[in-house]
Amino acid sequence: MPSLTDKTTDLLQRVRRLEIKTRELSRQMFSGGYHSAFKGKGMSFSEVREYSIGDDVRSIDWNVSARTMDPHVKVFEEEREISVMLVVDVSASTVFGTQAGADGRLQLKQEWLAEIGAVLAFSAISNQDKVGAILFTDSVEHFVPPQKGKNHVLRIIRELLEPSAASSGTDIADALRHLSNYLKKRSIVFLLSDFYQDPATYQDALNLARRRHDVIGIHLYDPLEARLPKVGLLRVQDPETGSHRLIDTNEAALREEYERSFQTRLSSTKEAFRRSGADFLSLSVEDSYIQALMKFFSQRGARR
Repeated sequence: MPSLTDKTTDLLQRVRRLEIKTRELSRQMFSGGYHSAFKGKGMSFSEVREYSIGDDVRSIDWNVSARTMDPHVKVFEEEREISVMLVVDVSASTVFGTQAGADGRLQLKQEWLAEIGAVLAFSAISNQDKVGAILFTDSVEHFVPPQKGKNHVLRIIRELLEPSAASSGTDIADALRHLSNYLKKRSIVFLLSDFYQDPATYQDALNLARRRHDVIGIHLYDPLEARLPKVGLLRVQDPETGSHRLIDTNEAALREEYERSFQTRLSSTKEAFRRSGADFLSLSVEDSYIQALMKFFSQRGARR
């Protein structure tokens, strides 16, 4: 059995490898639209001053005006600093994978999510933004408050690579409610998950989070979750409940229902984000996530 020292050394090596890979990718994404998509979009309260001709009447502070008996307006200034929050699903369903990473090794969805989170984190600090993280299952497993700096990002990467989740289920609503409690200032929120949950269970929490923050959902899935191969009898297990089932993949109707179920869940998840006004991006682990993110941020920047 590996010793604690061996495990620590292995983790540090994995963190270092991921840092080297994702720092370069984050530079590509930064030049591909992150800055224009997010920088300086918020407005923060600065001061109250007397009303001048030409001021927008919608900015009048009626309480101060009534107290002083003279019209006053609220003055806002563009925020120069943004907090980025990574809300990352580390439930048991993410401990699954059929595709190899760049090193040829089988890579779990959890590791792909860690990569994407690392790229976003390095892009944030390159933009002089703070970055924090919430790792969740059916409860919040870890909370890392937003801060700046490389060492802080490396701490987040360590948590993403070794989440040590105490539970196996998924509760997106609970994670979003904790987000609203933790963050009082408007922030950029990336919700990274495989979204193996009925959107109706978290629609209200998503609506509330979107009113307070700029929310972007990033859906990650393995191709085997979207389409079932024809391989005969197959024993499958629900990773979050542990229940087993024997299925016959030679049955065309079963394979069709499997694919239809995936597409139905994906469509309902997209609709939930659309209703809330939040952005949503769906990615297969076979896709180039950096290209997809660069395109997404470029398009987002062009809309603003």
